[in-house]
Amino acid sequence: MQYESRNIEQKWQARWARERVYRTDGDPKKEKYYVLVEFPYPSGNGLHVGHARPYTAMDVVARRRRMQGFDVLFPMGWDAFGLPTENYAIANKIHPAEVTRRNIAFFKSQIDMMGYSFDWDREVNTTDPGYYRWTQWIFLKLLEHGLAYKARMPVNWCTSCKCVLANEEVVDGVCERCGSEVVRREKSQWMLKITAYAQRLLDDLDLVEYPERVKAQQRNWIGRSEGADVDFATTAGETLRVYTTRPDTLFGATYMVVSPEYPYVEAWRDKLENYGEVAAYRAAAARKSDFERTELQKEKTGVRLLGVDAVNPATGGVIPVFVSDYVLMSYGTGAIMAVPGHDERDWDFARAFGLPIVEVVAGGDVQTAAFTDVETGTLVNSGFLNGLEVRQAKAAMIEWLAGKGLGRAVTNYKLRDWVFSRQRYWGEPIPVLHCPACGAVPVPETELPLLLPEVASYEPTDTGESPLSKMRDWVDAVCPRCGGPAERETDTMPQWAGSSWYFLRYIDPKNGTAAVDGALARRYMPVDWYNGGMEHTTLHLLYSRFWHKFLYDIGVVETPEPYARRTSHGMILGEGGEKMSKSRGNVVSPNEIVDQYGADTMRLYILFIGDFEKAASWSPQAVKGCRRFLERVWGLLDRAAPGAVSPAHEAEIHRTIRKVGEDIEHLKFNTAIAALMALVNRFYETGVTRGDLRVLLTLLAPFAPHICEEMWEQLGYKGFVVREPWPAFDPAKTVEDEVEIAVQVGGKLRATVVIPTGAADEDVLAAALAEPRIRKTLDGRRVVRHIYVKDKLINLIAGK
Repeated sequence: MQYESRNIEQKWQARWARERVYRTDGDPKKEKYYVLVEFPYPSGNGLHVGHARPYTAMDVVARRRRMQGFDVLFPMGWDAFGLPTENYAIANKIHPAEVTRRNIAFFKSQIDMMGYSFDWDREVNTTDPGYYRWTQWIFLKLLEHGLAYKARMPVNWCTSCKCVLANEEVVDGVCERCGSEVVRREKSQWMLKITAYAQRLLDDLDLVEYPERVKAQQRNWIGRSEGADVDFATTAGETLRVYTTRPDTLFGATYMVVSPEYPYVEAWRDKLENYGEVAAYRAAAARKSDFERTELQKEKTGVRLLGVDAVNPATGGVIPVFVSDYVLMSYGTGAIMAVPGHDERDWDFARAFGLPIVEVVAGGDVQTAAFTDVETGTLVNSGFLNGLEVRQAKAAMIEWLAGKGLGRAVTNYKLRDWVFSRQRYWGEPIPVLHCPACGAVPVPETELPLLLPEVASYEPTDTGESPLSKMRDWVDAVCPRCGGPAERETDTMPQWAGSSWYFLRYIDPKNGTAAVDGALARRYMPVDWYNGGMEHTTLHLLYSRFWHKFLYDIGVVETPEPYARRTSHGMILGEGGEKMSKSRGNVVSPNEIVDQYGADTMRLYILFIGDFEKAASWSPQAVKGCRRFLERVWGLLDRAAPGAVSPAHEAEIHRTIRKVGEDIEHLKFNTAIAALMALVNRFYETGVTRGDLRVLLTLLAPFAPHICEEMWEQLGYKGFVVREPWPAFDPAKTVEDEVEIAVQVGGKLRATVVIPTGAADEDVLAAALAEPRIRKTLDGRRVVRHIYVKDKLINLIAGK
């Protein structure tokens, strides 16, 4: 009987859907298990192999958990707002809503084609008003609690997308979405105060099971540091406050630098002898991205503020003040004290402008190069700090500054508040009105959702305003507080808004009176296992942890963290190890693989391709190998003899049950499949019973469910194999009766012998000496002693 994969797969997909096999049963007697994959942006290109790898892996986990008796929640939905859809719509003259509808339909058909066990009753779509009503509600709660605010500030502006980007969306100086240049502009933006949660976001990493590299990235991005705020008086009368992690080096500060956006620069306009030069430099800096400005290898530029100097509070000496683009307003205070003796950038700048360089931590020649190995060391040229170690000197300087009223100890974070405005159409409307009398007024909760209006043109504007700003019928409104005229906020939320809480809506997707029912949230949260890409570590993963903590604080949820366990997967590369791309012509379509080989082959191969957590290259030959394996599995139908598990296979079957289960838990899907392949080979070598085959099908079902269902039915078994209990193994039966050990002579491998597991020393020696190759090697020499490593090897030491 031929293995007709496509007919088999369509048959079982239809039956699973008809009988709602993968519906979350909600049985309170069962322990819950929440499995989550990152929901996709539904692109026009549909599902690609990059989606298939994590989806298949987590599908295996979800299927095994069901077989283990858990109440499994394994949902899917669509992260459909954002720039990609809008850009596609603009290019093709199709409304974003229509683009989204078409793309979701195509994407969903591909997901079904792969046989994934998602519970489609839980489907969510971030562009559905019934969904974004609650995204808007969360924003209003953030506003109510002082965690949403509007501020005028320098922002990252994508010259192609024509909208503001969060710091996390700028990679190497370009837009992470489109790759275009990012420049600085000053705009009024909605901000979310994620910095209020910085310490908790750090501390609570200890509560979760994340890969260490994920935790490290989050810790580095949050960037906690301990230091001091130090006040420098100026000849203009104002005080320049700097934050430094090295207050011990204050005696070595020979100049100061402020960012081009620093507010005092404009305030000092009348005092500056070279204001024109300063203004020109500021304008040039505004055209650069933060990456360009802070690139270590770039030439250091700047302009001295002629007419205003600062006073070093430690030395009392007057020092010059410069404006330079390597200092960012968004980090620290926007002003720095420069210690060129011990900082490379400061040293380069000092050399370029002929500024003094003073050694304050002994150990290097600072006139030749900055001496930066100063985590430890002894202070010199530093007055009352001389002779102190660095750690002592930090504490002493902070105490001295505090006593003089010139500074204080401070804990700081690199993390900046989240820029939450986007000047685009396709996003959640921000539910705020601007009233001349009342200021920013929230839209009443009873009027949510504030619907995204239909527009004639949704193309971005060159002015930096949202396309919604042109819709006066929608913009003009009545203030709900005073009844006077008001205008709606025309910026929209970023794509990250809807994905910051979607895992909660899956629990209760149809609720019209709350974002999520409290009892259901208590039942299913936290997510037990969440798999996603490393690229989202400082974006979605951080943002969603922040929102969840806020919802925890206001009583919506009862767990401080949304995800108990997070894992990440490696990228699928094209043949030859190159990244897949249309331009290279090496993109692999899952549809083509399924059409040619079947979904089960695709599922097996995508997990057999290599270490799940590392990048792997696509191999057409290996795909064919997985298909041949399934054909061999299918062939066992005609070979299966009546009977239970055969004694000859019992030990190997129990070892395979243990191996496959452990490997799934540790993301070792490739070795789990290899163990199943070895078991099938054994069945072909020594025969197979129906009992043997039954166990094989239950183990293989999470990986290749369609073929297993069909064979289960062909064997006459009732129900669905995917609902069968996961087989248990007996540890006593996993011990091999025999083991092959190495036989060495003088430390060199000469042969192997098979011995009973746990054999006595003298029996092993006798078996080794009986081996013909060992007798030939010894050539009559007597064995004077031997070393035996139990069940591993025996080394014979022969006399001359």
